[in-house]
Amino acid sequence: MQMPNLVPWKERISYAVSDFACNLAFQMVGTYLMYFYTDVFGITAAAVGTLFLVARIVDAVDGPFWGIMIDHTHTRWGKSRPYFLWFAIPFAVFCVLCFTTPDISMSGKIVWAYITYIGVDILYSAVNIPITSILPSLTNNPNERVTLSTIRQFFGTAGATIVTVAALPMVKAFGQGNEQKGFFWSVLLLATIAAILLLITFANTKERIQTKSSKKSIPVKESLKALKKNWPWAIVIFINFVYWLGMQTKSQVTVYFFKYNMHNAGLASFILGLQIVALLAVVITPMTAKKIGKRNTMLLGMALAIVGQLILSVGAHALSVPIIVVATIVGYLGTGFVSGLIAVMLADSVDYGEWKNGVRAEGIVTSFSSFSAKLGMGIGGAITGAILSMGDYVANASQSAGALKAIEANYIWVPIIGFGLSAIALIFYKVDNVETKMQNDLELKHSKENSEE
Repeated sequence: MQMPNLVPWKERISYAVSDFACNLAFQMVGTYLMYFYTDVFGITAAAVGTLFLVARIVDAVDGPFWGIMIDHTHTRWGKSRPYFLWFAIPFAVFCVLCFTTPDISMSGKIVWAYITYIGVDILYSAVNIPITSILPSLTNNPNERVTLSTIRQFFGTAGATIVTVAALPMVKAFGQGNEQKGFFWSVLLLATIAAILLLITFANTKERIQTKSSKKSIPVKESLKALKKNWPWAIVIFINFVYWLGMQTKSQVTVYFFKYNMHNAGLASFILGLQIVALLAVVITPMTAKKIGKRNTMLLGMALAIVGQLILSVGAHALSVPIIVVATIVGYLGTGFVSGLIAVMLADSVDYGEWKNGVRAEGIVTSFSSFSAKLGMGIGGAITGAILSMGDYVANASQSAGALKAIEANYIWVPIIGFGLSAIALIFYKVDNVETKMQNDLELKHSKENSEE
């Protein structure tokens, strides 16, 4: 049976800029906020650590909350799309507030940090979860979903790379020696651009896959039925958890590794900037997935990520920068394949839940992606701290052999465990084998439902 027409290029780009916008603003929060709190705003590191822990607890409920809200939403714009309109500006405002420095007492600063950081975290979920939940409503064409997710990932990676490379020079240029001023104006600019782009996503996208369930609010008990025996969903959620656990342990100790193990802290920015090579893998993901399937393409990505880490272990042992650069490039090529497909496989699990259980619940099914990723990153952060503590790491000091091994374990070996567990889980992912029948059955079901109205 013929699939619907492809999504127009204007809509493809409008969908993709949503992830560019989120990364443009939230990458500043994720990468630089801890430094801002301790070295610019003057909050103690211990207080910041407690704040981040509390925020991860909040994350345990805010993802499913927004998923349930999406499934209860029924507007003339659709279920997911209106969230870009409603929350683009509040998200941008809280991004700016996070980097605002009111002249108040230390206890006041801590309260301010709690309100603004947890606020921006919740609002990030409000605009980010709909990016994934809207995908199965944009098209039911499997190849077009891969294309949409690929373009989205390309823009998302570009946004993250821009912030990685340009943030500190912007702070310096705007601040002229005053980092409080520099961070404020830099984030104001980035957050304003992000809000405008999210509104463009709202204006130019269309939820064209309309089903009987998508035209009404779904009770929580009913939406949870979409998860019953939805093994593809369970596998993707597990992968999202262990993958981001490994990625977080590596990203958090990148600066430590180059400062203490390699004795060249300046290399950290260069190595992080190499993530731009992931764009190559993102670009060829649709072609690769069409040829060997989505599961096998992601397996290829995990394999490359593991190989990159193994090469990295050689470079770390030899203290060889060229080997580390090669390892990083191989690793980023691998993660480029992975990141572009997670959203697509979640969209497929929405279809699978409807196919098996008769319930289409885009919100609750896709919201667990945010929850699992944040949970993995939170536990990854805890693992990082525990390993460094076991190795007797001491800040700004000459590190012992145990501390150097602890840094290396976080940078090399914990990510391998995450990638390896993900690869094993993928072996049990079987949706590619039934996708054609599933889509044909659902198209017949939707046509019958729409004709009966």
